[in-house]
Amino acid sequence: MLLTAIAVPLLVVLLVLVNVVGGDEESDPPAEVEGPASTARADLPVLEVPVPPVTPEADAACPAFMTDLPIELVGEQSRRVRSDTPYAYAWGEPPIVLRCGVDRPAGFVRDSPLIQLDAVQWFVDDSDPDVYVWTAVDRAVYLELSIPSSLGSEAAIALGPLITATLPVQELRPGG
Repeated sequence: MLLTAIAVPLLVVLLVLVNVVGGDEESDPPAEVEGPASTARADLPVLEVPVPPVTPEADAACPAFMTDLPIELVGEQSRRVRSDTPYAYAWGEPPIVLRCGVDRPAGFVRDSPLIQLDAVQWFVDDSDPDVYVWTAVDRAVYLELSIPSSLGSEAAIALGPLITATLPVQELRPGG
């Protein structure tokens, strides 16, 4: 009885192992899957992204937008970030950094020049020659995109359809 209790499980394990290792050369090939290939995040250090405290408006608007962010943006792979909220994301090196639910940009006043791309009104702070800070100022929450100056406006253009689809339009609220 003891011999049977040991021999049967051992036999089962050996049969499974023979089928897995030896395999049947004429077995069905793996199924072909169509569609875009899944890509991994870039192998870059984790990026610290400072964020303002979360507001009820950010909690209401940002999740739908953040859920659909692309893994790749203008040829740059996403990368891991560390922040105090889930409303930060980044791609590439030098990084393109996105923050949802930020404060109104300091220089955004009544007569500020704006750039409209794909139905999104952007206030652009180009005071740093290396990084331009694009802020979508016509949404339920402010959305900030820090883009290396070498990349131009491509990232803002690429995110435009997602912004218009997920973040409700709101009247402009410039400062004094």
